[in-house]
Amino acid sequence: MPDRLLPPSAAALPFVYPLDDFYARAGLRLPNFERLAGEQVPEPYRSLLVHENDMTPTLERFHEAEIHLKILGRAQREDSYFREVVLQLDGSNQPVEFGAIKVNLVLFSSKARQLILEEKLPLGRILKECDAAHSTVAKAFFRVEADELICRALNLPQTTVALYGRRANILDPQKRPLSEIVEILPPIYQP
Repeated sequence: MPDRLLPPSAAALPFVYPLDDFYARAGLRLPNFERLAGEQVPEPYRSLLVHENDMTPTLERFHEAEIHLKILGRAQREDSYFREVVLQLDGSNQPVEFGAIKVNLVLFSSKARQLILEEKLPLGRILKECDAAHSTVAKAFFRVEADELICRALNLPQTTVALYGRRANILDPQKRPLSEIVEILPPIYQP
């Protein structure tokens, strides 16, 4: 796998960056994404996506379990670190999110950088453990037709049609982007 990511193309959907880079590197066509207003996202996805909170603690509270990473792909370009991941529940390894993240390493403390590059903990947990001041800004919400890559990552049957997600930025106190994230949730079945 090459170390370098392709720059976002003019034809790319800006609200799915950096996920679109991983698709381009794999030679895959992006699935169909439809941008939504927050109020168009149905429950329970709206409660999990339409907010200004970090996803790791939000998902851990919802699923009542801690989360770890499964790395699908990674690349580093200068001070930017990219990874394509599945967040899984500790114990069961149940996938609870598929996504891609760009991290601006230079904006993190040396301890946080080390934890990020160890690739064991989700960024939300690292921010908490390192007591890193930050804010999360949800930039866009969407519905996506799950393709083979997403279904495989989330351990879903190919018959899965629509999933929901968001594009968010995590900012430092000076409003510089610590990270840019695309987060897609699997179907959530509630009794």
